[in-house]
Amino acid sequence: MRIVQAVPLLLFVSALTFFLQLFIPGDAARSIGGLTASPQAIAALRHRLHLDQPVWERYWAWLKDAVHGDLGRSISNNEAVSGTLNTRLGVTLSLVIATTLLALVVGVVLGMASVRGGRTTRLAADSASIAGMTIPAFWVGLLGIWVFNTRFDLLPANGYVFFGTSAGGWARSLVLPVAALAFALVTVIAKQTREQFADVLSRDFVRNLRANGVSERSILFKHSLRHVSVTVLTVAGNNLIGLLGSAVVIEELFGLPGLGSAAVTAASSGDIPVIQGVAVYFTLIVVGLNLLLDLAIGWLNPQAVAA
Repeated sequence: MRIVQAVPLLLFVSALTFFLQLFIPGDAARSIGGLTASPQAIAALRHRLHLDQPVWERYWAWLKDAVHGDLGRSISNNEAVSGTLNTRLGVTLSLVIATTLLALVVGVVLGMASVRGGRTTRLAADSASIAGMTIPAFWVGLLGIWVFNTRFDLLPANGYVFFGTSAGGWARSLVLPVAALAFALVTVIAKQTREQFADVLSRDFVRNLRANGVSERSILFKHSLRHVSVTVLTVAGNNLIGLLGSAVVIEELFGLPGLGSAAVTAASSGDIPVIQGVAVYFTLIVVGLNLLLDLAIGWLNPQAVAA
C-alpha cells in the first residue's frame, strides 16, 4: 500500500517544488552569466537552458525524462543531477537512519525509566520533552561544537569521512550531527513511551499478570513493550518529514556533503533541476523509511497493520 501511495505523492511533490521555485528570488541565467554579461548573452543562455519556455512545458518535459530515470542536468555545472545526488545520498541516509535508530533506542529507554521512576524523574522527563520541542536542532549542534570541539577537542566540528575511507572516522564525523538532530525526536519518543506504558500498565491483563506472580521486569519487557512499540514506531514515522527538514540545516552547519547542502546551494543559484531532484530523493527516503517502519509494526503487531 505504501508503494502505491508513493506514485501520486511523488507527482504532487515534484509539481509543487517545480512551481514554488518560481517564487525564489534571482535569475539562474544571470547567476551563471555573471553581472557583466550582456542582455543578449543572458537571453541566449535562458534559451539554451529552456528557461524561456512556459512553465507547464518545462515541467512536462522534466516529468517525461524523470519517469525514465533522467532527472536532467544541473544548470550550474551541466552534470547529471542523478549522478550528483547519488554521491550525496549515502551521507544523508547515514545521518537520518542513525538519528532514527538512536532516537528510538534512547527515547524508549528514557521513557521506560521515567515510568519506573518517581516524581522527580517524571518532572525531568517532562522538562526534557519541552526542551526538545522548543530548542532548534542547530542550537543543539552549536552547543555540541562548543563543548566537544572548541572546549575539549574531542570530536570534529565539520566535514565528513566516508565509511570506505575509515569506519572510525565516519562514526566520529557523525556523532555531533546525529546527536543534534536526534535531540528533539528522543524527547518526543520518550514522552510517548512513558504515556503508552502508563496506559498499558493500567489494563486488566497486566493486573492479571501481577496477580499470577509475574515479575515487573517480565511485564515491562515481555508483555508491554510489544504494545508500546507500535505507537512509538508510528510516532517516529510521523516525524520523518520534520527530521529531513532539520537535516538540511544540520548538514550545512557541520559541512556534510549530503542532499540538504546540495538543496541549499541549488536554491541560492536557482538550479531548478537539482532542487527538483532533491525533492524527489527526499520523498523516496520518507516513503522507504516509512515502509520499513510499517514492516516492523506488522512484525510486532500484525493486528495493527490489518486494522
